[in-house]
Amino acid sequence: MTMRTTARFSAAVALSLGLLAGCATTGEDDACTNAEQAIANAKATNAEAAALGNEWRDTGKIIKNAEKALAEDDCDKALALANQALAQAENAKAQAAAESQKFLDRTASDIDDSAAAGAGGMDNYTVVGGDNLWNISGKSSIYGDPYQWPLIFKANRSQIKDPDLIYPGQNFAIDRNASSSEIDAAINHARTRGAWSVGDVEQSDLDFLAR
Repeated sequence: MTMRTTARFSAAVALSLGLLAGCATTGEDDACTNAEQAIANAKATNAEAAALGNEWRDTGKIIKNAEKALAEDDCDKALALANQALAQAENAKAQAAAESQKFLDRTASDIDDSAAAGAGGMDNYTVVGGDNLWNISGKSSIYGDPYQWPLIFKANRSQIKDPDLIYPGQNFAIDRNASSSEIDAAINHARTRGAWSVGDVEQSDLDFLAR
């Protein structure tokens, strides 16, 4: 190999290595840019959920962890955490919208039916497949408000070990005699409890029962 050939080969190797390094750097920059945008989206969506009075308990903490990961240049972790926070915030907004729509869709007859059902003091509801405390509480024949599900949990504590996990065939008593303060406490717990997690009993649920 001549000196001229050797020089050309060395230049080609150097150019290739430079291009590879440039691609790697560009990829890292893209990941960090994506993470920054995802964090911004999560913050904005979570602020909207908070404005609706339905911010989930852990979302803000997840966003802070995403920002910490980004500051440490762990952009992949930051992106994953930001996307998790964004999903929670979107679910929180959807819950709030569902609750608002529920009230808008209720007719005068629904209200009358609910009042008639409440006259007996305690009703019963048998769980069917696909039920959860949220949608049971939201039925017009129960409370017409999904955020009152903790009342069902409290009235049936002997049957419900984890409010995220109920079974078809269970028969729940529906408390029609809850005071306004008990209803307010139930709604406040439902709004601040956080995400549903099957099999993981929330300490906040135990605290609610202890009141």
